[in-house]
Amino acid sequence: MGIDVRGVTKLYGEQRALDNVSFGVATNQVVGFLGPNGAGKSTMMKIICCYIPASSGDVTVNGHDVIDHPVEVRRQVGYLPEHNPLYHDMYVREYLEFIAGLHKLERRKIGGRVDKMVEVTGLGPEVKKKIGALSRGYRQRVGLAQAMIHDPSVLIMDEPTSGLDPNQLLDIRALIRELGKQKTVILSTHIMQEVEAICDRVIIVNRGVIVADDETQVMRRKMSGGRIFVVEFDKKIGRKTLEQLPGVDSAELEQGRWRVRAADGADLREPLFRFAVDNGLAVLKLDVEEHSLEEVFHRLTAG
Repeated sequence: MGIDVRGVTKLYGEQRALDNVSFGVATNQVVGFLGPNGAGKSTMMKIICCYIPASSGDVTVNGHDVIDHPVEVRRQVGYLPEHNPLYHDMYVREYLEFIAGLHKLERRKIGGRVDKMVEVTGLGPEVKKKIGALSRGYRQRVGLAQAMIHDPSVLIMDEPTSGLDPNQLLDIRALIRELGKQKTVILSTHIMQEVEAICDRVIIVNRGVIVADDETQVMRRKMSGGRIFVVEFDKKIGRKTLEQLPGVDSAELEQGRWRVRAADGADLREPLFRFAVDNGLAVLKLDVEEHSLEEVFHRLTAG
């Protein structure tokens, strides 16, 4: 069933941290919740997790209202906050067993569940250490493990890869992608490459308002004003000849290469290759030009 947010506003005095925000997240989906600092991302996540109430609006998690049924919501949600709170004087295994107990897992199942979390988060080499002796990256792994210890159907993660080295990043990204096949996942991050690598969909919030909500690739394409195919042939051709191809909106020649704009997001790769074959041309280069997600983010949130 996933998450359903309808008309949520959050006020801190006269400041509107969130302003009439609405969105839904289905099961088997990884959604990137993005925005500049102070945009309202963490506030929205805390509302979903029952840490703070909304000033107005409704939020349900798997059909359970966060105000009317907060205990049931907490059973179904795993939360990794931006500032990962841990007991530094506890050992890794001791801490995970403690968290499992708080979630009221059956005593006979706790050991196996802790072993599983140690395995999937790569905590094995550090499991016998105190949390205070761990590096920042391994502390983040402990935070991920505690968020998943009770096998929740919904995961809310605020900056989940903060402090991880490049190798750890790859492992955790792969883990999140795998989790997204079975669970509802919302993650917040400032690393755009991470969003492109992990997320099926992106929601961008700015000053408490959603300014974009779409599939990752579709959003980039829309912000590019349509897909542009950059093609270079081995011989000169006329503009009108290219513009007569089905699906072509316009064509411009720049430094020996054609920038061909597609109509309605059409994929022109096959038509361009067929055109080349039919006219005895060789295709020397063919690229698809789209804005990066970082450019899209900047355009929607700058100023």
